[in-house]
Amino acid sequence: MAAEEEDTSYIDYETFLSPTFSPSEFANSLVLTTNNPTDTPLDLSTPLSRVLFDAQEINTHIDTLTTKSALPLLTHTKEQTESSARIVQEIDSQVSSLNEGYKRLEKEVLVRYETAEEVKAVASRLWETVRLGRSVGRCLQLGRQLEIQLAEVAGTGNPVKTQQKEDHRALVRCSNSLLSLRELFSKTGPGEEGFGLERVNVVQTLQSSLTSPAERTVLTKCQQIIREFSMSSLSSGTNTATFAQTADTKSRTTSALISLYLLSNTPDTPKSGSKKSERWEPDFLIQTLQEYLRTALQSSLASMSRALATLPTLDRTLLEVSARCQNILALESVLSTTTPPPHPLLPSTIAAPPNFLQPLLSSLETGSLASYFWRTLAGGLSTKVMEIMNKGGVSARTLKSNRNHVRDAIRECVVRGSQAPAGVGERKAPEGNWEREVAVMVGSVIGALGR
Repeated sequence: MAAEEEDTSYIDYETFLSPTFSPSEFANSLVLTTNNPTDTPLDLSTPLSRVLFDAQEINTHIDTLTTKSALPLLTHTKEQTESSARIVQEIDSQVSSLNEGYKRLEKEVLVRYETAEEVKAVASRLWETVRLGRSVGRCLQLGRQLEIQLAEVAGTGNPVKTQQKEDHRALVRCSNSLLSLRELFSKTGPGEEGFGLERVNVVQTLQSSLTSPAERTVLTKCQQIIREFSMSSLSSGTNTATFAQTADTKSRTTSALISLYLLSNTPDTPKSGSKKSERWEPDFLIQTLQEYLRTALQSSLASMSRALATLPTLDRTLLEVSARCQNILALESVLSTTTPPPHPLLPSTIAAPPNFLQPLLSSLETGSLASYFWRTLAGGLSTKVMEIMNKGGVSARTLKSNRNHVRDAIRECVVRGSQAPAGVGERKAPEGNWEREVAVMVGSVIGALGR
């Protein structure tokens, strides 16, 4: 027994059982312990005998343990096998029950769910198709309505009436139709009315061939009406305008103003958390009115510059300048008495102007269009007079010798131009409204003449 324990202790089982055991390292250590690394050749018989002895000893030990413990091992294995069989039998019955439940669930729930999902997808696509079709139909209806209104603007709306007049009120109707289309095209979010419209070919054609050209046509027509606005009779010499003609001019101008206001670009809707209202100006309206004033000023400045160089034409020129100022007064009256209509695309946080005059005065930073006209004209006129005087010659001498006549003529021009034309309102503006402009205009010419 003691010899067996010594034999058993002779083998280092811990080394062989270690997870980090390496056969090559173990063999190398045996060779190094039985040889000198510098010897040539090496003696491998001793380490080989050691390895063979260890292997034989371990094999013998395994046989001995197996023989002694065979019956307990077989008994334990039998018990494990029987337990596994019972467990498998129980699991099989549970799995079978689970499979039957799953099949019943699949039949009663999953199949119905998949069918419902297919129906839901079909219904969703059908609903999306109906919604898109309804939006396309509305687009086409608005497009057809816009075509009819454009024909009414041009006077070709009724083919039976070949001499039908242009209907300026159709400009406003066109503008409202364009706004409806613009609002529809702006609602492109998921679930909104205009979602997906940009992918429809007929809608793309409608936008390129009708909507955009129609908007340009309406804007051009409105700008033309404002550009041709005239209610003064000074240039003709007689007051030949009837009440109906005056009313028609006002009505045409009002329609053009409303259309320009409606078609002006609107800002995006501000965020819900924003407390400060954004400032908005109807850009198309203001630009058109500013262009009208700019044209009147440029024409007046050019004609007065020529007239001051050739005095015989001065009276006629000043009459035309007075007429332009009267037209500006008439336009100011129309702007001040016209209230903007509700704008469907203007955010609720932005207040509409009280009339069409207020945003124009704010953009020009003035309190009166007539005052702006005379003061701006005087600012450019002084430079022109200085140029005439610097050139010298007959024109400069004639202008300087007739300074009193020029002063009186300019004064009369301002006074006459400050009187509103017939059918507008007061024939004569209060004296305090034009005396300062008289002084500015007279000073711009007479001041440059010297003494």
